[in-house]
Amino acid sequence: MPHGSLSLPARLFLLGFDTEKGRVTGAPDLALAVRAAALVELARRRIISDVDGVVTPVFDARTGDPVLDELMELAEESRPRSWRTWIGYRSGATLDTVRRQLASEGYLSAERKRIFGLFPVTRYGLERAGYVEVLRAEVLGALEGAEPAGRVDEDDAVLAVLAATGKLRGLIPGKARRTHQERLDDLAARAGGLSPELGQSLGDIRAALAAAVKAAEAARASAGGG
Repeated sequence: MPHGSLSLPARLFLLGFDTEKGRVTGAPDLALAVRAAALVELARRRIISDVDGVVTPVFDARTGDPVLDELMELAEESRPRSWRTWIGYRSGATLDTVRRQLASEGYLSAERKRIFGLFPVTRYGLERAGYVEVLRAEVLGALEGAEPAGRVDEDDAVLAVLAATGKLRGLIPGKARRTHQERLDDLAARAGGLSPELGQSLGDIRAALAAAVKAAEAARASAGGG
């Protein structure tokens, strides 16, 4: 299915939606996964890279996509950081920009409300459930299908790996992640197959996302335990 101008982080965000409920479910660390998808997209476009352990942007390089360009500007203005640090650093800002972009393009609805009549919030709902259902089917097909990983669409391979690593349980439950671990490794190799440098960057981003999700889970467990 053609995905038009939607970037990897926009599609990754949509994969978190339950199409029947019209809202995100089972994805407590979606912001981290969306940030990882943005980093992968920029790495594939060769406008950020790892230089001696530091994520380094190509200064003044822009894509025309508001989500990606906002992250490029942040990278240019910030002190040196690793992939691991970039996964979590102000990841909520990337998520907010993705939501606004999708609302402006008709994929989401946006309703402004006030909590307790005081604090303004925006509630987002899913408008194009059919699109998301097809997107989910394509990503699950990449994960569960019989087609060799080397022939899977590169975007679908990336999205499957990031959705599993980011623990989007509404799409890929924990049992499926464990069952398909070898397949996920093959899809990761497919996604980074354009060059050794890209393969290394994607591997580092995947590891950084896994570590960030684990840390977030530990923090929630600690808070819940008192």
